[in-house]
This record gives sequence, C-alpha cells and structure tokens, in this order.
Amino acid sequence: MTTVIEDIQKDAKQRMQKSVEALKSELVKIRTGRAHSSLLDHVTVEYYGAEVPVNQVANVSASDARTLLVTPFEKGMAPKIEKAIIQSDLGLNPASQGEVLRVPMPALNEERRKELVKVVRNEAEQARVAIRNVRRDANSDMKTLVKEKEITEDDQRRGEEQIQKLTDQFVAQVDEVLEQKEQELMAI
Repeated sequence: MTTVIEDIQKDAKQRMQKSVEALKSELVKIRTGRAHSSLLDHVTVEYYGAEVPVNQVANVSASDARTLLVTPFEKGMAPKIEKAIIQSDLGLNPASQGEVLRVPMPALNEERRKELVKVVRNEAEQARVAIRNVRRDANSDMKTLVKEKEITEDDQRRGEEQIQKLTDQFVAQVDEVLEQKEQELMAI
C-alpha cells in the first residue's frame, strides 16, 4: 500500500525539482553586468533553413568580464549571428571584427537593476506556484486513493505530511536561487 504513496511522492519530487531547474534556466537569461557564455543560449540563428541556437553554429566565450567573443564555425555566419543577437530581447549590440563578433555588456544602471529584480521575483513566484500545484495534485491523488479504499486515512495524512515537507524544501530552494540572483543583480 505504501508503494502507491511512495510513487506519488517520487513523482511530486521530480516535478518540483523540474520547477526549480526551470527557474534556474530562466534566471540565466536575465542579464547581470557580467559576460557569461550561456547568455546567448536562447538566441537562435537561421542556418540552412532551420533555427538553431547560436552556440551550435559558433564558439561563444567570455573574453573578459564585460565582453563575449562569438567565433562562427563557418565564414558566412557572422552577419546572421550579429543580426540574431541584435534582434534578441537582450539589448546587446555586437561589433563585427572580420569573422569574430565582440559583444560588449552594457553596465546596468540602478533603475534597470531594480526592474530586473522585479522580473526575477516574478519568475520565482511562478516557480513557487508550480511547486504548490504539484503539491495540490499529489494530495488530490491521495484523496482519490482513500475514496477507492486503496489506502487508509492515516496513510493519506502521513503522505500529505511528506508532500508538505517536500514542498517546503523546494520552496526554500527557490528562495535561495532568488536571493543569489538578486545579490548578483545588485552587485556593481
């Protein structure tokens, strides 16, 4: 009987973990003042009729703390990559130097930093909501099992306590990720 509850808990834990991972991947896209090669991960460029991420058609590296270096694998790709970076929502202006693109990171002013903190907090809240939705689904699965007399009400209560502990654990992880990103954004 408890294996059914364990399955529900295991599924809930995996889904909550995915929510935290999704938050982390979203926050990587939110730019701080530092250059980081993963900044261009979600920028796509047209390559032989298909949209592919920049990092699949070029080498992206940080040449220093404020500059990304983009070196295309093929000679004709530099203008396409430059256009894709300009059209992205990152607000970056690459400078072409022959076949190499230099992408300087503009310094963030105080107002922009505060805007980004609001965006980060919103992303974190969405992750918390997703985690709570997983908790609700797991608890509802347990109620269904009680109605079908597959588990006892005591089992249900114990299972719900475990799900709540998982929820608290993953919400704490979200808060930790949020705090790190806020500090990163506000650091000059």
